[in-house]
Amino acid sequence: MSAGHSGFVAVVGRPNVGKSTLVNRLVGQKVAIVSDKPQTTRNRILAVVNVPGGQIVLFDTPGIHKPVHRMNERMVDVAMKSLAQVEVVLWLADVTETPGPGERVIREAAKRAGRPVVLGLNKIDALPKPQILPAIDAYRKLMDFDEIVPLSALTGENVDVLTTQLLRLLPEGEPMYPEDFLTDQPERFFVAEMVREKILRHTREEIPYSTGVIIESFKEEESLVRIQAKVLVERASQKAILIGRGGQMLKTIGTEARRDIEEFLGTKIFLGLFVTVREKWREDPAILEEMGLGDKGRAT
Repeated sequence: MSAGHSGFVAVVGRPNVGKSTLVNRLVGQKVAIVSDKPQTTRNRILAVVNVPGGQIVLFDTPGIHKPVHRMNERMVDVAMKSLAQVEVVLWLADVTETPGPGERVIREAAKRAGRPVVLGLNKIDALPKPQILPAIDAYRKLMDFDEIVPLSALTGENVDVLTTQLLRLLPEGEPMYPEDFLTDQPERFFVAEMVREKILRHTREEIPYSTGVIIESFKEEESLVRIQAKVLVERASQKAILIGRGGQMLKTIGTEARRDIEEFLGTKIFLGLFVTVREKWREDPAILEEMGLGDKGRAT
């Protein structure tokens, strides 16, 4: 009997194509926050998928986009560096959008990596069936893909086909991680992300992009975990919006985040949130380092 297949797969693509939704779908539980706003994922998240016939180790990477701040530069750098660390590249694209300059940047990066490339054309649930083939043809002209899989991360359609194709391209070998291993990120990272997900859900315009969450303390007591989280914003006006009239916005964010964190940690928690103004924090190397986006980040 032949050994199973196992190896690393980088999930790359432009912002908001559904990378985190797909990773959560493949893993079978939530390891990445999801939002309808672009640039939701900021760090590289390693997630392990165990399936009959092998193990797929996914790198969910930040969306590749034109960076504006040092933080965005680090995000794109994380995605690009991940390509050199894997056996297969999974390029996820939105089937409802025509290929543009962003796709050409990803194509060149994928070519430089010299790895097999699988194109996942996501969101087929949002497109009438007759329009899917022309969309596939438009992407087929970009490069010679090893496989093209139209799919829906939202509904799960064809995700099993994608899994089969990824496994086929990975080398034969034993699993790299134990069966119960899910991700390499610590609990504090997920707690911060769950708070940030609620900020993304409840705020508009520039607020989601100019906020960051840092866990100041994480104390485990007998039947309770006490968490203090600092929410960074760049201007006093943003702080006022985030706190809301009578503190209502921050209370809503805290209540929803606490529910998710309690489910994630499997225990009662106390969550303290406070908002602090730090001008140009997205350019501050020390803060980016604290968020796992430093020059010595995980994707080096």
